[in-house]
Amino acid sequence: MKSEIDIEEENKDIVRRYKALLRSCNSEITREDKKLIRKAFNLSVDAHKNVRRKSGEPYIFHPIAVAQIVAKDIGLDATSIACALLHDVVEDSEYTLNDIEKAFNPKIRKIINGLTKISGFSEQDISSQAENFRKMLLTISDDVRVILIKLADRLHNMQTLDSMPRLKQQKIGSETLYIYAPLAHRLGLYSIKTELEDLGLKYTEPEMYKDIARQLNETKKARIQYIQRFTKPLKKSLKEHNLNFSIKGRPKSIFSIRKKMKNQGITFDQVYDKFAIRIILNSELNNEKPDCWETYSVITDHFRPNPDRLRDWISTPKANGYESLHTTVMGPGGKWVEVQIRTERMDEIAEKGYAAHWKYKQTGKYKEGNLEDWINQIRELLKDPESNAIDFLEEFKLNLFSKEIFVFTPNGDLRTLPKGSSALDFAFDIHSQLGANCLGCKVNGKIIPLSHKLKSGDQVEVISSEKQKPKKSWLNFVVTAKAKNKIKSSLKDEKKMIANDGKEILQRKLKHIKLPFNDQIITELINYFKYKTSLDLFYDVGIGVLNNTMIKEFAKNRNSWYLFLKNKIYKRPSTKNDDHDNTKYNTLVFGANQEKLNYSFSKCCSPIPGDDVFGFTTIREGIKVHRRDCPNAIRLQSNFAYRILESTWIDNTSKKSDVVLHIKGIDRVGLVNEVTQILSNNLKVNIKSININSSDGTFDGMITILVTDKQYLKKVIDSIKKVDGITSVRRKFKSG
Repeated sequence: MKSEIDIEEENKDIVRRYKALLRSCNSEITREDKKLIRKAFNLSVDAHKNVRRKSGEPYIFHPIAVAQIVAKDIGLDATSIACALLHDVVEDSEYTLNDIEKAFNPKIRKIINGLTKISGFSEQDISSQAENFRKMLLTISDDVRVILIKLADRLHNMQTLDSMPRLKQQKIGSETLYIYAPLAHRLGLYSIKTELEDLGLKYTEPEMYKDIARQLNETKKARIQYIQRFTKPLKKSLKEHNLNFSIKGRPKSIFSIRKKMKNQGITFDQVYDKFAIRIILNSELNNEKPDCWETYSVITDHFRPNPDRLRDWISTPKANGYESLHTTVMGPGGKWVEVQIRTERMDEIAEKGYAAHWKYKQTGKYKEGNLEDWINQIRELLKDPESNAIDFLEEFKLNLFSKEIFVFTPNGDLRTLPKGSSALDFAFDIHSQLGANCLGCKVNGKIIPLSHKLKSGDQVEVISSEKQKPKKSWLNFVVTAKAKNKIKSSLKDEKKMIANDGKEILQRKLKHIKLPFNDQIITELINYFKYKTSLDLFYDVGIGVLNNTMIKEFAKNRNSWYLFLKNKIYKRPSTKNDDHDNTKYNTLVFGANQEKLNYSFSKCCSPIPGDDVFGFTTIREGIKVHRRDCPNAIRLQSNFAYRILESTWIDNTSKKSDVVLHIKGIDRVGLVNEVTQILSNNLKVNIKSININSSDGTFDGMITILVTDKQYLKKVIDSIKKVDGITSVRRKFKSG
């Protein structure tokens, strides 16, 4: 009887959630729209009946929640809400895409197809996530709503991740930080981006997340009081200027506070701008700009601004359409406060991104932004059918979170490029053929090399020649996906032509020394000369790198070489490196069974005993151990989750490891000597190297020391921080 009552209650709950969804739809929803949503809801209920989520609740709760985010947080139309309700139907039930088209229409079929994962991939397939992501992006060509619904789906999955196993949480959290949060940022969905980042941090660095959340909560009361004190005089002056406004004070996200702490090597207490004030104006489109600057003038009448912290994204909006005026002023009690000034239209675009752009485009209250340009770049990127899925993902991500610069053509047209773009990136941005034929560029009237990095405000003229062709060296200084793609494509075409000639040359050479031209011989040649593919082999023959003498040597050594190859393949790889002999010091165990396996420490983050670490199974170098906060951790856990091994320290030996400390401070006579005295005499730490640069009364330097474990390293850092004049001590990642 109890189960019947529970089912009855669940059915009532489903109806309550559906009604809440309808209330979340915008006021322009028609009777026909409601019929469409109801039809999608009924089909989804049928498709997911008797199915439950890991948490134990009915599966239908998930599509309703995704539709709620699509309706309320993004503000999309009835078609999008219907697709959100149907997004898992084809993947998880007997319904097919043809069934969806018959019940609805071809447009809904296309969107659902974009949201349905590619079948045939195993959980272990390295590119499954990347391929599915690329498939989803293909729909951007004619319907960006697929990506917006996918972001809503990811957000609800992150909100309900507690019921998943720890490893699954880390994988999904890493994917979210690696791709989905940057994608939400680029599409202008600020609130969704912020929540995805915070939830991503919650599951990739849970202790850090809890610690910052606790400290934010403890300082909440004082923060609210300070915001009231700061805004009181502003409200009075803004009313006197007859401005129609509202003021919000909001804390910075946990993720952004963590990022600042990590990048600057500071504690929570040292982060000065833990909140921002937002002033939202009710202005007519034609008065938006003067109203915002008038508000800025009022603020600076009360508080002194920091001239280096003024950001005008009203005159020149960001690539995702974001418009706002930011300033940082000195508030009461000597505290810096960030103030954001924007209109209601700008605020809606900032929160709801592309969906709000679409809405304002329909009503005519729209300012043309750069978002369409970005979508065109994605279309360009998707044109390369031969690109590896993981490489595609890396290239796509390059332009997601990049800061922008604004440069001008000779005619004065404005172009937006990622920060760090070269003159060659500019040429490719204008046109692919212009980039391919680029000989040089003039920046502000002066001829500069193609590798020259552009700055905002530069005016660039491209000099081209039809005889010029892309070179491999160009890949070293271009940053945009379009330029890289076009250069690689051109080089690949040229390589194929040379390889075809090389194949014919090799066939003649083998015939001359009486060896057959077949798959076995080609495979032997590839292994003997250590090529990756037959294309590389044929190419080197074509350009003359692999010559007659070398091929004759291969033929002569074929039999004896077989024994060498056998030894090389079956020889157990060494796990030794300069700093760690892990065959002797097995301090880590791996997996649920806590197995002792050979491993080596990754040089990119140089773990030491006691660090929070994980194992990563590489193809050629066995298990590499990385710190959880390694710069590469999110990428590895996102793209290669099945290769991640849980790692546990079971023994801290006396083995010592390299650690590089980055120290900063106020220079004074004897300071460096005092630091070395503490390390060598007091703490008995072995200093491998020390490099200090002093300038204008401050110093900045690196000290490489040998320590046994994390606890001892903390003691060392705490001791150095106590030295008078030291302002910052933090552990540094190795570059590369």
